[in-house]
Formats: sequence, C-alpha cells, structure tokens
Amino acid sequence: MVREQPRLAGRTYPTTPDGRYFLVLGRLWRSTSPAIPEAERQRLVSRLMDARRAVKDAKSGRGDMVAARAEVNAAKVALGERGPVWWEDGAPDFNRHLAKNTPYAEWALKRE
Repeated sequence: MVREQPRLAGRTYPTTPDGRYFLVLGRLWRSTSPAIPEAERQRLVSRLMDARRAVKDAKSGRGDMVAARAEVNAAKVALGERGPVWWEDGAPDFNRHLAKNTPYAEWALKRE
C-alpha cells in the first residue's frame, strides 16, 4: 500500500526512497510503519493528536505534563516512529539525524 507523503503544518515533505524517513529542514524523521493497517494507523494518529493536545493543556497548567508526554511517546512507539525500527534488514536508525551526516546525504541535497 502506498501512503501519502508526510504532511506537517499543511506542507508535504519528501520521503527517502526506502520509505523509512521523511526530510524536514535537513533532518530525517522516521516514518510510520507501513505494516500498520490503515484503520489502526488512523486510530493511533488520533491517539497521538489527543496526547499532543494534552501536552498543550499541561503547558497552560491544565494537566499532567509527565503523563501527557508519556502518552505522546507511547503513540509514536506504536506507530513505529520511535522505539525499535520497523524494518528487518539490520540497517541502523538515523531518526532525528541531520541527513548530511547519513547515507541519505546525496539524496537530501537534491530535495531541499
């Protein structure tokens, strides 16, 4: 199944040829696992958005920041964006790395 390019703040971001990361301002961010069925992915994204709203509320004094951030992390792990990698070929994880310091450097130069 082919998924849309990641969108943040109304902007679409390029995805690496292997689909493992998307590129934002020169930094690689791990993509959601493509093995997650669409209905489950939607449920997890909703969970993540709820958790992010809880962080926002906690910042304004209306909630528990530790619990809210833990829920954001749990949702991201469930989506495959954090925690153990979702690919099985033994390739290292470059999540949050500057693309220029990874094997994706040449690809990234052509994208930004």
